[in-house]
Order: sequence, then structure tokens, then C-alpha cells
Amino acid sequence: MGLLSFIKEAGEKLFGSGQAQAAQAAADADKAAAANAAAGRAIEDYITKMNLKVDGLKVDFDGASSAVTVSGVAPDQETHDKVLLCCGNVAGVGQVNDQLSVAAPKDESKYYTVVKGDTLSKIAKEYYGNANAYMQIFEANKPMLTHPDKIYPGQMLRIPPKATA
Repeated sequence: MGLLSFIKEAGEKLFGSGQAQAAQAAADADKAAAANAAAGRAIEDYITKMNLKVDGLKVDFDGASSAVTVSGVAPDQETHDKVLLCCGNVAGVGQVNDQLSVAAPKDESKYYTVVKGDTLSKIAKEYYGNANAYMQIFEANKPMLTHPDKIYPGQMLRIPPKATA
């Protein structure tokens, strides 16, 4: 549990229209609460679309601080990490307050923020000493990543512990 920082301008555009987008600009308290709730539901829907199962999943968005708070019980560390990435890799989200617990915890992953010129091979070389281990990073970030070449600056990736042979 803790607080993760993300690049607010990078990520999935879930708040493109309607009430969810208004969460960041709403001045009226009632309108802001409704917009924040809509944004939280949009992120929950995105997590569900990624087929990540979390018991008691609850996502709250605060447009004033661009912060998401996520809670519930993830079945394993991998699901936990992917849910955090789903919450943070959304345009308009600057930080994620991790209130998730893990039913079967194991070694935690590291996180890496993509910069211009990065490839999964380059990142794998840095973390594992082997550029050909890029598929381990790709697999660790599915279904958010759909192709190893489709990463973008500002995106945060999960770097799992090095696989043992």
C-alpha cells in the first residue's frame, strides 16, 4: 500500500466526454461529486474490461487533486500491480493511492516510466541484463499492452522480478 505518481497528461483517455471529464473542472460541489463518481466508475469499467478480478473493487477519483484511491482484495500480486497501472495510466490521473490488499502476496514488481526512445528490449536489458527478455515485461503488462512495440512516453510499466530458469 502506498502512493504512486503518474504523468497526468499520458494514458488512456477515459475522461474524454460527459460527466467524467467535468470532474477536473467542476466548481459546484454537487456537480464535482457527480463528476468524480462518474470518473471513478469509468476507471472501474476499464479495470473490468481488462478482465482483472478484484473482490470489493472500489475506485474513487478526486478531480481537484487528480488522484485515484483504489481498494479491494486482489487475488495475487500480479493482479494488484496491473490494477494500479490501470488506474494510473489514465490521462488526467496524477497519482494513485493504493489501498488494495493481496490475498496471496509474493515478490513485488518494480515500476518504470517510459521515456522517448524506449523499447521493451532496451528496458529488459536495463533490468534483466538481456534485451531478449522483453517478452517477460510485455506479458506482465497484458492486457493493457496489446503489442510489444506499442508503448508511449509517460506510460508506467510493471517490471516483474527476473524469471528464474
